[in-house]
Amino acid sequence: MLTGKQKRFLRSTAHHLQPIFQVGKAGVNENMIKQIKEALEARELIKISILQNCDEDRETVGNALSKGAKAELVQIIGNTIILYKESQENKKLELP
Repeated sequence: MLTGKQKRFLRSTAHHLQPIFQVGKAGVNENMIKQIKEALEARELIKISILQNCDEDRETVGNALSKGAKAELVQIIGNTIILYKESQENKKLELP
């Protein structure tokens, strides 16, 4: 579980990132979760965009992705989700 200070740090770090995944009409599936796990291992912090044609609401999508990838849900703002998971091999971010 992240503290408020850690979430604030991660939000500021993620501000300049571009979304690397999009959740569309198909919603969240196992293949997407597998790819997100791999991306989190490589980058630790990622942004995911929710498209307008997604049938599920953003809270449901955010919770499904964070549980499936075993990651921390940092923030849901607009149609963008920020996820963080500490990498086992490629540790880049040092949390306060």
